[in-house]
Amino acid sequence: MQRIFSFIFFFFFALTYSSCQKNQPLNSPGSSLTETDSFKLYWYNGQAEINSYQLSQSRYGETREGSAVIIFVTEDFSEKKQVKLDDQPQSGDHKISVMKMNFTKNFITGIYPYSMMLSAFTPIQINQYPATLKLTMSSQEWCGQVFTQLNWRNKKYSIQSNSYFEKEGDVQSTVTAVLLEDELWSRIRLQPDKLPTGKVTLLPGLFYTRLLHTELSPQEVDISKKETSDGWLYTIQFEGNTRALAITFEKTFPHKILGWEEHFTERGKSVTTKAVWKKTLRLDYWTKNKNEFTYLRDSLALQR
Repeated sequence: MQRIFSFIFFFFFALTYSSCQKNQPLNSPGSSLTETDSFKLYWYNGQAEINSYQLSQSRYGETREGSAVIIFVTEDFSEKKQVKLDDQPQSGDHKISVMKMNFTKNFITGIYPYSMMLSAFTPIQINQYPATLKLTMSSQEWCGQVFTQLNWRNKKYSIQSNSYFEKEGDVQSTVTAVLLEDELWSRIRLQPDKLPTGKVTLLPGLFYTRLLHTELSPQEVDISKKETSDGWLYTIQFEGNTRALAITFEKTFPHKILGWEEHFTERGKSVTTKAVWKKTLRLDYWTKNKNEFTYLRDSLALQR
């Protein structure tokens, strides 16, 4: 009789424990942010998050006023082909969900304009797919254009770089898969509590390396994260104090990026590039491509 009672007790205990586990709030301390209801409702509702910033970009040793836009949106991505999937039913088991970041900068140097864009494709399930799968950057100005693409394959990044500058030219190379500076923006949105800190090997950002014409190779950095009155301050300090990038983001979900400040040496003097958040708009912008939707740029404080 005692055995039967013990069995019944443990049966109901297990049932109750299992039920509690299933009904446990997804926002609990043990849960990953990407598994929470809040994350799913915000990022899987068929809309993108568009953020505009007032940009002060240093170029040729002078500060240029301009604008920056960072767009975050989730989409289905082919791990094998490393492109956005068009034919969903035929995608097979290589379909994964990524956070796509499109980052643009526009500013003018004297008479001619710069237009720069960077895209990063970072898997939502970071624990299963720990590396950003693809990174691209293009820059256009009146002297010419450059393009760089990184693809993650076999624990390495294959790099294709094309430039109108003679010393850069057209190059193909590989680098051991390390943390990318350009993926940190997405990781802030995905796992702000698990951002890397301390001594880290990092591949510098493509905007910086192309504008300053520096070699694209891993560097040792010191990363810190501290709480401020404005939010979290995430700072990447490069060796020899040659460069520092500090990103400020919200303490609470959805951890919007509020701005950044970058210090480096250009043409022999210390300069600063910074950006301050202006507006955020959430919508399916890819369906808003008719003239009648031009007014939406006003909502982002962008020029028409």
